[in-house]
Amino acid sequence: MTKQEYRDMYDVVGAAMEVYNTLGRGMAEAIYQEALAVEMKKRSMNFEREKELRLHYKDVLLDKTYFADFYYKDIIIELKSVDEIISDHRAQLFNYMRITKQCRGILFNFGEIGLYTERYLYLPDSDDFVLLNQDNYRDYIDV
Repeated sequence: MTKQEYRDMYDVVGAAMEVYNTLGRGMAEAIYQEALAVEMKKRSMNFEREKELRLHYKDVLLDKTYFADFYYKDIIIELKSVDEIISDHRAQLFNYMRITKQCRGILFNFGEIGLYTERYLYLPDSDDFVLLNQDNYRDYIDV
């Protein structure tokens, strides 16, 4: 990941923080989706909302369709407004990252006290997901 790609993730978190600071916690997920779209547009961030994700199996396009909440500069962004993030929420983000072959993803929860954020890198060679945090993010930035 380049420094710019990391900054792009930081920009998304900043926009989500502004939404959380303005609206507070516990509203419906759809409200946060709409507000984040307004905030990202205000910041001139070129994004797609409810991006359709399609999956192929052995060169056959499957009928099943998924929709990621946001797609920005190859970052899959998923929003939740729940009491607590559970493994199913992470699995949803991870599946979207696998489907799109995108290596960066962010999971937000607007339902907790303070905006809860998890930033992930997908390592396709090992099919692993790495949670980026203060201690390890520098290990994944190309210098």
